[in-house]
Amino acid sequence: MVQALADSLSRLGDLDMDDVQAVALGPEKLAAALSPRRPSGLSTDAEHLYDQLLQVSCLHIIDFFAKRSTFVARTLVEEARQTQRLIEAIELIIQRLPAQDGVDADFEERYRRHLVHRHGRLTIFGIDVDDEWPLDDAYLSLETVDSDDQQATVGVEGEHGRRAALPQRAEQGLAGRERVLLRGVAGAGKTTLVQWLAVTTAEWRPSRNLAHLFGRIPFVLPLRALTRSGRELPTPGDFLSAVGCPHTAPPGWAERVLTAGRALLLVDGTDEVPEPQRDGTRRWLRALLREFPDNACLVTARPSAVRKNWLEADGFHEMSLAPMSGEDVATFIRRWHVAAGASHAEAGGLITEVRSRQDLSRLATNPLMCGLICALHRTGRGFLPRGREELYEAGLRMLLERRDRQRSIDDGVRMDFRSQALLLERLAYWLIRNGHSQMEQADAIALIDQVLPAMNRDALGSASAEEVYRRLLTRSGLLREPAAGVVDFVHRTFQDYLAARAVIEHRDFPLLIRNAHLDQWEDVVRMAVAHGRPDERKRILTQLVKRGDNVRRHRVRLHLLATACLEHATELDPEVRREVEQRAATLLPPRTYGEAQALAAVGHVALELLPGPEGLSTDEAEAVISVATLVGTDAALPKLAEFREHPSPRVRNGILTGWAVFDHARYHAAILSGLPLENRPHLQVRTRTELAALSNFPEHPYLALFGNFTDDEIVEALRGRQVRELSLSCERLTDLDFLRRYRHLGRLSLITSPTVTDLSPVAELPVQDLLLRQMPGVRDYSCLDALTSLRDLYVGDGMICRDLEGLPTNAPLEYLGIPSTVTDLTGIRAWPGLTTLRVIDSEDAAPPPPRGLTALADMQSMATLMIPARLARTFHDSGTLLPQVEALRLMEPEDGQDLRDVVSVFPGLRNLVLTAVGRPVTVDLTPLCEVGQLRSVEALGKVSLMNKDHLSQVTVHQTPESRY
Repeated sequence: MVQALADSLSRLGDLDMDDVQAVALGPEKLAAALSPRRPSGLSTDAEHLYDQLLQVSCLHIIDFFAKRSTFVARTLVEEARQTQRLIEAIELIIQRLPAQDGVDADFEERYRRHLVHRHGRLTIFGIDVDDEWPLDDAYLSLETVDSDDQQATVGVEGEHGRRAALPQRAEQGLAGRERVLLRGVAGAGKTTLVQWLAVTTAEWRPSRNLAHLFGRIPFVLPLRALTRSGRELPTPGDFLSAVGCPHTAPPGWAERVLTAGRALLLVDGTDEVPEPQRDGTRRWLRALLREFPDNACLVTARPSAVRKNWLEADGFHEMSLAPMSGEDVATFIRRWHVAAGASHAEAGGLITEVRSRQDLSRLATNPLMCGLICALHRTGRGFLPRGREELYEAGLRMLLERRDRQRSIDDGVRMDFRSQALLLERLAYWLIRNGHSQMEQADAIALIDQVLPAMNRDALGSASAEEVYRRLLTRSGLLREPAAGVVDFVHRTFQDYLAARAVIEHRDFPLLIRNAHLDQWEDVVRMAVAHGRPDERKRILTQLVKRGDNVRRHRVRLHLLATACLEHATELDPEVRREVEQRAATLLPPRTYGEAQALAAVGHVALELLPGPEGLSTDEAEAVISVATLVGTDAALPKLAEFREHPSPRVRNGILTGWAVFDHARYHAAILSGLPLENRPHLQVRTRTELAALSNFPEHPYLALFGNFTDDEIVEALRGRQVRELSLSCERLTDLDFLRRYRHLGRLSLITSPTVTDLSPVAELPVQDLLLRQMPGVRDYSCLDALTSLRDLYVGDGMICRDLEGLPTNAPLEYLGIPSTVTDLTGIRAWPGLTTLRVIDSEDAAPPPPRGLTALADMQSMATLMIPARLARTFHDSGTLLPQVEALRLMEPEDGQDLRDVVSVFPGLRNLVLTAVGRPVTVDLTPLCEVGQLRSVEALGKVSLMNKDHLSQVTVHQTPESRY
């Protein structure tokens, strides 16, 4: 009983709630959250005592929370937030619920209940309790990476504390976005996210980050079902019938919902559409959104299914699901074991094994593989196979043979593992050969009927093809009927694995190579290499390389695929391996984050091919670091160590971004112990697990804490440390009093702390460099006048600041960043030593008045200016000249921006940087020929440069585009 109580209380750390939320639950509901299942093995009296002790413990926990010094303030803040959310929700309800007749309203209520019933449960690998899991218990918010951030370099905003290209939770990534294309590998959780969005929206309870979905009507549109048997994609009136909804909508209902802009379109599985039909799918989606433009839409696809910017012209924002972090893997394992009724100790043992075994940690990067590992660990009593192929094979055996035997299930049809696998191989191979993801039930039965005569009847008895089909459907755990008369595989991963076995058995190597460039065949090719014998592997890889050599448009994809296959080739002719590696070498070094992702997918082989830092550009060195970090095992540490002394701060900071995926002791020995500190590289911390791990590291004075941490957690993690520079992005902070203890803090960045209102604790610190962003509660900056050593001040986006007089005019500023709300620059004279001014852009910002421009022109020390590109025209039209400015950064230029304004306003210009992180733009450099002192032009983000050759004496650098 004591152990059961300890296990329940230990789950307090797993709950996704803060102390205010825990107090709001009360002791009874908190106890229920800590113990969702009755502990096993207890007598009735012991269970009664356990319940009482757990309730009393929760009562004391809540009492402790309520008496903390910050609780009242945080309660008031939370109440204010809830009131604002309630106002916003009511406004949305009014907006989203136009006058309806009773028929429509009644139907919508039935339809919402149907969505919750249909999509409110998940099939989780290895969970035998009804083979399903409630979505609310199963859903794990995964992380996404903004594709725009991936392409933008850290230098665009990184020096000002922005979390450049860091993953964020899916709800945060989707916040406020009406149209999103979401990419993710097989098993990454794309469909689960679609289900969660459908259910929470249908139940009127989207998370606060997704308030723009409140009141919308979800339409879940799985493309595999919509395109079955070559069917035409449906019009709105046929949406429900096409996905098998049993309810009949009132005539014209779907069109009315779409016309009112009330729909949430969830278009799942672009990769499930045969490649020749994908352009037709895009045309269908475009026509739909042009006819009904005000609706939200999420489209999902595998990474290689559609090209980059496939839907950009239609206003879609691209995001990718990131591999699961170590903390997410641990959370998934704990939840899986709770659902399976397993012990907390068993879950802890598996977490330890995954963290200690590099082969497991490399595989445990998505929910499918984590579920497979959990199931095999439990059924194998702690034993786990090694490698992807062995895991799949063991998983198949568990599903097809051992599970029914362990559960004593006998349905009259006795089929051994090999017989079931053979039949499933035929079905999988038919699907992949025909480019389908679903097949008619009659076709499946006919295929089985063709195979049965050649099979051992002792294993099957007198079972008919239809009986065998039913057995596979109901007992294998691999097949399902998504609609009447239709069958498909529960997950594409096992379909590809089985199809690859069939390819090898049928020796269909020409067919395999002919289709290898198609994303639907990619995993089939990899698994075929894993299944094959040495001579078969040689044949596949040799032909892959040869076809890549001969077919230029598919060369990169085929050569990368061949390289990725090396990981699965346990025995291979050394000459073939050399040929493959030589082709891969031509793709090195990578130049962009996208290329780094493609190489990291190759696995450990990529580490062996990566070059060292000598001779690499900063872009290339940064991409090499990304490959090593994305591979994410300790084998990458020697490669990262080679870049410790790279001259670029971007590269050195990149080394510190992904430290949490490595063994901490090895990481310190290989990286931190020899890392030069001259350029102040920041160690980034995003999760509580990483925060706790800081205690394992010796002193590192430069830290960036980008997580939802409280002040108590930060103080505990930094206990005894002498921190010199600190970046904080923590929404849960309510005041900054805790910062007073860091008396050596020279640089401080405060980002996204909406409830902080008082900066006076900062005024007591020896801060020379201060950055403030996304803190709308701060209105008074006068206390900062006490910072007599303050040299750099950045008051950025999301700050309330109306004029320069409100800023610390007594501080000896040399660098100043101001938000777009400051339009009058007259007060700039308060800082005669100012050398750099940055103005943050806003679409609705008013142009500065002429007197402010005159004041700016009088600042003879002003050598560097960073401004919205539109202000160049304002300066030109007002006749303002700034000959003292030598370095200029223009942010978000227009497509076709006329640089003649720059030439006239900045005659002394030596260095020009053009930055765009929004839409792509093209800029003609020809006018710059008239700037005699110009030495360099740099384009960052989404800027393309024309006529670079006209500047023969100027160094021109443009962010490279991904080649593959």
